[in-house]
Amino acid sequence: MAESTRYVGTRRPRIDGREKVIGATRYAADLTRPGLLHARVVGSIYAHARIRGVDAEAALAVPGVVAVLTAKDLPIVAFGEERRFEPLADTEAVFAGQPVALVIASSEAAAADAARLVVVDVEPLPVVVDVLAATEPGAPLSRVAPRPGAAGRTEEDDRDVTGANDGDPAMDLVSGNVFSREQDRRGDMAAALARCDAIVEGRFRAGWVYQSYMEPHAATAWLEPDGTLALTTGTQGTFYTRDELAAMFGLSSSKVRVTGTALGGAFGAKQMVVEPLVAGAALRLRSPVRLVMDRLDDFAATNPAQGILIDLRIGAARSGRFEALEASLTYDAGAYSEWSWQWFAAGLVTGPYRWPAFDVRARGVTTNRFPAGNYRAPSGPQGLFALESLIDELAGRLGLDPIEVRAINAVVEGDPMSGDEPWPRIGVQECLQRLGEHPMWTGRTSLPAGEGVGLAIGVWRGSMEPAAATCRLEADGMLTVITGVVDMSGTATGFAAIAAETFGVPVGAVSIVSADTSSAPPSPSSNASAITYGSGLAVQRAVADARDRLLRVAADDFEIEPGDLEIVDGIVRPKGSPGVGRAVAEFARTLSQTFGSEYEPVEGHAATAHTVIAPSAAGHLAHVRVDAETGAVELLGYAVVQDVGRALNPALVEGQMVGGAVQSIGMALYEELVHDERGQLMTGTFLDYAIPRAAMLPAIDTLIVEVPAPEGPFGAKGIGEASILPGPAAIANAIAAATGQRMRELPMTPRRIWAAARSGRASAESPQAGDGSAAI
Repeated sequence: MAESTRYVGTRRPRIDGREKVIGATRYAADLTRPGLLHARVVGSIYAHARIRGVDAEAALAVPGVVAVLTAKDLPIVAFGEERRFEPLADTEAVFAGQPVALVIASSEAAAADAARLVVVDVEPLPVVVDVLAATEPGAPLSRVAPRPGAAGRTEEDDRDVTGANDGDPAMDLVSGNVFSREQDRRGDMAAALARCDAIVEGRFRAGWVYQSYMEPHAATAWLEPDGTLALTTGTQGTFYTRDELAAMFGLSSSKVRVTGTALGGAFGAKQMVVEPLVAGAALRLRSPVRLVMDRLDDFAATNPAQGILIDLRIGAARSGRFEALEASLTYDAGAYSEWSWQWFAAGLVTGPYRWPAFDVRARGVTTNRFPAGNYRAPSGPQGLFALESLIDELAGRLGLDPIEVRAINAVVEGDPMSGDEPWPRIGVQECLQRLGEHPMWTGRTSLPAGEGVGLAIGVWRGSMEPAAATCRLEADGMLTVITGVVDMSGTATGFAAIAAETFGVPVGAVSIVSADTSSAPPSPSSNASAITYGSGLAVQRAVADARDRLLRVAADDFEIEPGDLEIVDGIVRPKGSPGVGRAVAEFARTLSQTFGSEYEPVEGHAATAHTVIAPSAAGHLAHVRVDAETGAVELLGYAVVQDVGRALNPALVEGQMVGGAVQSIGMALYEELVHDERGQLMTGTFLDYAIPRAAMLPAIDTLIVEVPAPEGPFGAKGIGEASILPGPAAIANAIAAATGQRMRELPMTPRRIWAAARSGRASAESPQAGDGSAAI
């Protein structure tokens, strides 16, 4: 039972809502500086090529052009395998669209015109795009020569890859493109398989997915008079950006200042893509430089969600109890390895279930595609697409209800995770119960032909990020809460509710400030559902500290102990005496802020580090109609149920749930970044890359479950990731219920569904060729 609160749990608009609606919010591309120069990237037209030279003569002749920078012009002093250390390709281009040069001009138009005139002299090299072909001995290497300061990989490294193979023939012989191999296992697999009364298996593919944010990547960098490198940027993490830039350019962290701007969407993508370019250019030219990606460059040269190939086999006893899980996963990392998720494969593919025995092998592979990045619950929807599809199939083999099978095997508090640490309290059973009670599920047996209902459930384990916050009582009685958090999803509105509830003032008396890295307390990046759980707790404790300081001041005035006072609706009063009290603003004005006051300013500080995670469970229900003649899928109904710990603001929570559902629908039915065999992107505009439109969506029902997190602020936990997890699997299971066909590839386009229906088997086409059916 949630504790009684006045401000937490109440629906309120976002505190930045009005400014965004009327167009007053300023984003990274809107901010200017005196003497600002504009940058435009020159991308490689080849997916793999040796760079022999860059001819900038014609570009430099364009009026307004100041410089054309190449890799050697950027003052980078630290090197590594990660993309951020190679913002411009030096001797080798490893994906089509990779920035090779940076044109700097006095206007955006001049920079764009000049970028078309830059000639890059290259020697084309063999291209590897198919991730399975990339693993084979003798396959072309995605990168031939090591970068300066980086080790690189060669064929001689074939037997020296991180991780284990332990008898898996598919992983014994690999090419130098395989940079990582991981294995997690538990129990006796042979014995577990022998106990199974039913075993199902399949190969699943998931294509690359663009995050489809409204605002492309943008940043501005300049030098302050004292030599400080300053940036304003649409980033998810200001401190992460500061620390990485300082290391790259050999600067002290105190000499780099990063200010996060309002974000027009990010979903995991906006981390150190354009910042190294503008920082390097500003350091080189000693002038302010801004880079705003146009949509074509953003599609071609940023960091979408990676493609994954999953071979999965699961087995269960006749009772429905799971016995065994075997998985082999191949992660296409694209041109760089840094954001590939093969290291977390077991946590993603085992789901929220007990497995007496499992064996999960995963490998990360580089290809000549753009580098992989994060996208809301990275790799989670893809892993659950495979797992939850087979669980439904297994339930059918055993003649059991799909919810019953999941409930029998769902983890509870104390069960071991895939890494053997115990699960904390988790809301899987509560979510399953709500799914089973929903009219869409209970009415599924009376649907007409061609319609079906499917469900799936998943868990995001959450993140534990240390955080700090400051709270200050102003002279007018307002509270100012300071963090370094970039508000990506309304977290500042949640912070305001936490602060108001903790201090005892109305939400309107709270101001939330996201400061730059020179003045903000340390704060995590806005990703992995870390902010509400981590920084929210820091806010709660900092505000409580400030409240205690005020009560000590007020105690002298009332001549009673601080513990006998309370603050309610902005009034400090003795407990049990609602008619006696003084306003917080009065204390702030007359006691704490006056000349010669004997009282110290009322300011609270807190730093936090969690000891346990706070996993969030979510389940989706989908009702579909499938056209037997075309394979087209129409969504007739959709429901999302999610354990949010505590809904700080139910309106914002439901917004997250609906947003996650819509993105998972896009992954399931429409979205795919397709390359041809030469590594050229075929779906690089919104004319070719389909996302769901409002007219294509049904009303989405949201059901909130509250299983409080012991270390969360008022029991709240991060919820952004879990809401996207089950969608593709739920829709796949609904399609199976409607057609009898089990789909094995995302997105489940009409052509793939049509082909599967006519072939009588699941679709698992090559993800390279592209059928064009993702476009609308």
